[in-house]
Amino acid sequence: MKKAVPLLEKQGISQEGLVIVGGIGCHGKIMDYLNLTSLYAIHGRGSAVAQGMKLANPELSVIAFGGDGDAYGEGLEHTLFAAKRNSDFTLVVHDNGTYALTTGQFSPTSAVGFKGPSLPKGSVEPPLNPLVLLLEVGASFVARGYAGHIDHLASLLVRAVQHKGFSVIDVLQPSVVFNNSFKEYNALVRELPSPAASVEEAIRLAKVTEYLPIGVFYEVNQPVFHERLYGSWNPVVQRASQIDRRKSLRKMVTP
Repeated sequence: MKKAVPLLEKQGISQEGLVIVGGIGCHGKIMDYLNLTSLYAIHGRGSAVAQGMKLANPELSVIAFGGDGDAYGEGLEHTLFAAKRNSDFTLVVHDNGTYALTTGQFSPTSAVGFKGPSLPKGSVEPPLNPLVLLLEVGASFVARGYAGHIDHLASLLVRAVQHKGFSVIDVLQPSVVFNNSFKEYNALVRELPSPAASVEEAIRLAKVTEYLPIGVFYEVNQPVFHERLYGSWNPVVQRASQIDRRKSLRKMVTP
């Protein structure tokens, strides 16, 4: 993210206009390392707060950070509806396949056989494929990055923030304590040359298991939620004066 911010500034997105929000989890520590306007949300609610920020001030560039448990477990409903309605913000998921902050319980993206305090004999569930799910509900920008390819990941962040609409980056991000998958990822990741031409092709790529594609799987321009809701109205710059708001309230409460 520190590499991406200067690149975004060169594209006209100032630090003053950039706001970040995070849920509860290891990913939330990012707030302590970035000198950006930020807000801690509660577990799983980062996407809901990000949507509220964008509705309150459409001129902001909003980035929500979540973990695999935060975004795909407790907050899955918020993630899905943000994608469905094409809310204009970026969701970055720190996906390490475990609830690392609470010492290694299995998460929605844990592999079969993953062992942790909650399942000491190993998980018997197949992992959720978040990219397929988000593509199915209509996400307009879907990407996967890898914490071991920093420059590539920074470029994905820039593209995602520049995209008008809901953008998600699922980041393969090993937990070196509870799920150290660096060796596996280093052997399997392969950069995509370009996005898929269709949702169907993107879904096929997202289901590939013999290697791990990283990059932009799919990108399409679609109407965004706040513009369908508001049109060209901006509640920050076009809000009613205090006097007019009081008059409206008086009419509502007067019998």
